[in-house]
Amino acid sequence: MEKIKEIIVVEGKDDTKRILLAVNADTIETNGSAINEAILNQITLAHETRGVIVFTDPDGPGESIRKIISEHVPGVKHAFLTKSEARNRTKTKESIGIEHASIDAIQSALNHVVEEKIDYQPTISKVFLMKVGLIGTPEASDRREKLGEYLRIGYTNGKQLEKRLNMFGFSEEDVTQALETIRKDKVDDRS
Repeated sequence: MEKIKEIIVVEGKDDTKRILLAVNADTIETNGSAINEAILNQITLAHETRGVIVFTDPDGPGESIRKIISEHVPGVKHAFLTKSEARNRTKTKESIGIEHASIDAIQSALNHVVEEKIDYQPTISKVFLMKVGLIGTPEASDRREKLGEYLRIGYTNGKQLEKRLNMFGFSEEDVTQALETIRKDKVDDRS
């Protein structure tokens, strides 16, 4: 197994254990949402020397950690799991986290890493997102979830979507094509 060049930033020890079952990599653990200046300095150094892949849980705290890191260390790469890929279905209390994901899901997420654009020129607007039904409609949340899965950028709420699409350099054409493919796949599934 070839070693991943970048250092993977995860939330905790259980995430590191699970990642090491899937790939050969080094990790930095944020210790959950208790991310502090020392950890951010470590991530900055890792980004400058080897590169960083942020790989946090697909939940509120994971997104919060991802946002803090992106603000302090612009230009990092991101890997995303869907909630269904990270869901623990064996316990009576449901939980979501990288530590519950399959080896295949982790490997797939790391094979579809997306890179932040530091000096991006926004091409996606709120008007466009409304026009294509990603915000402002009853179906918008479901459409955003499917788009996030398809583009491998994770789930976002309406406010986050515009920023995330622009941050990763997606164009209106990319989004339109993705939505068309998602729609066709949905139609094909009914056949």
